[in-house]
Amino acid sequence: MIGGGIVGLSVAWELSQRGQDVTVLEKEARWAAHQTGHNSNVVHAGLYYKPGSFKARMSVGGNRSIVDFARQYGVPVEVCGKLVVATREAEIPALDTLAERAEANGVPAKRITPAEAREYEPEVSCVGALRVESTGIIDFPAVCAALVRLLDEADADLRLNTPALGIRPARGGGVEVATGSEVLRADALVNCAGLHADRVAELAGLTPSARIVPFRGEYYELKPERRHLVRGLIYPVPDPTLPFLGVHLTRMLDGSVHAGPNAVLALRREGYRWADVSVKDLADVARFPGSWKLARKYAYPTGLEEVLRSFSKKRFAASLAQLVPAVTEDDIVRHGSGVRAQALRPDGSLVDDFLIESTKDQVHVLNAPSPAATSALEIAKYIADQVTD
Repeated sequence: MIGGGIVGLSVAWELSQRGQDVTVLEKEARWAAHQTGHNSNVVHAGLYYKPGSFKARMSVGGNRSIVDFARQYGVPVEVCGKLVVATREAEIPALDTLAERAEANGVPAKRITPAEAREYEPEVSCVGALRVESTGIIDFPAVCAALVRLLDEADADLRLNTPALGIRPARGGGVEVATGSEVLRADALVNCAGLHADRVAELAGLTPSARIVPFRGEYYELKPERRHLVRGLIYPVPDPTLPFLGVHLTRMLDGSVHAGPNAVLALRREGYRWADVSVKDLADVARFPGSWKLARKYAYPTGLEEVLRSFSKKRFAASLAQLVPAVTEDDIVRHGSGVRAQALRPDGSLVDDFLIESTKDQVHVLNAPSPAATSALEIAKYIADQVTD
C-alpha cells in the first residue's frame, strides 16, 4: 500500500481482514497528513452524484458503513442531517433535479418549504429547500487513528517517513518498491497516494488517463459569539455548470461553525497557502494541455471570482450571507485550508467519478476527491476484490 490517508488505510485494513499481509508506506511523519486531515469532516449522503456511478453507490453505502465503523470503534460521529437551499427562484429547477437524483440514489431527502427550512435553521434565507437526513459530521483523522490501531493489532507493517522512490515488476510476479533504504517485494501494489497518485502510477510504468491538478479550498469559521446563527449544515444548490459545490456552512462536532471552501489553483501539490509554491508542480500543470483547456472554460468570471474571494474577506462573507443574511464580515475569521487532488483529462474535463485503473499486480486510485472519505470502506472492498481475485 502506498498512501496513509483514509482510503489507503481502509484498503489495508480490508486486505488484512481477508488474511493478507500488508505493508503501508506513507511519505509523511504522520497518518492522514493531507486530504484526510484537511477536509470538512462531513459524512456525505450521496445525493449529488450520477445514479449508478462509483460515487453514488459508494457514498450511499459508505454513509452507513463509516457511521457504523465510528460507533463500533469509539470515533466521534453525529448524523445531524443538512439543508440544501435555493436562494433564488431560478435555482428551484436545479433543487428539484437534486431531489430526483436523491430518490434515484436511495438517499433519504425531501423537499420542504422556506418556513419548514427555518424550523431547522431560523436564520436561513431561501425560497425552497431539500432536507437530507443521512448527512453527518465525523472526525476523519480519528477514523484513521482507529484504523492504524486495528492494523497494528493485525501485525501490519506500518511505515511513516517512507516514500516510494522506485517501482518495478518483480521476477516471477509481483512488484518491487524501492524506498531509499531497502527494496520491498510484494504480490501486489495498491496506489492510494492522493495528491501524488498520478506520479506514483508513472513510477510504476503506467500512463494514467488523467493528471492530478491541485485545488486549494480555503475556510473561515464563525466567531464563537456568532455560532448560534447556524445549527447544522447549510449548503447552496450546486451550479451544474461549475466543478465544485460552492461555499457552505458546517457545524462541527466541537460546536464551531466552518464556512467555505472556495476553490483556487494551488501553487504546489501540498500548497495550503499562496506562499506555498513549487516550480516543479507549476511546470507540470503548465505542460499539461488539459490545464489550459480548463482555464479557458472557467478562468472568467468563475476562476477570477474565486481568486478575488480568496483575498477578500468581504467577498467571502457576502457569499455566506446569501445563505444566512445575518453573517457579516466581522463575524468570520480565517480557519485554514485543504488541497483537493482533482484528476483532469487531456481535453480539460474534470474527472467527475472515482477513477481506479489496474494493470498486472497493481491497482491505482487516480481520482478520489470528496466523497472519498465517506466512501473509504466501500472503495476498500472494491479494491480488495480486485487484488484478491
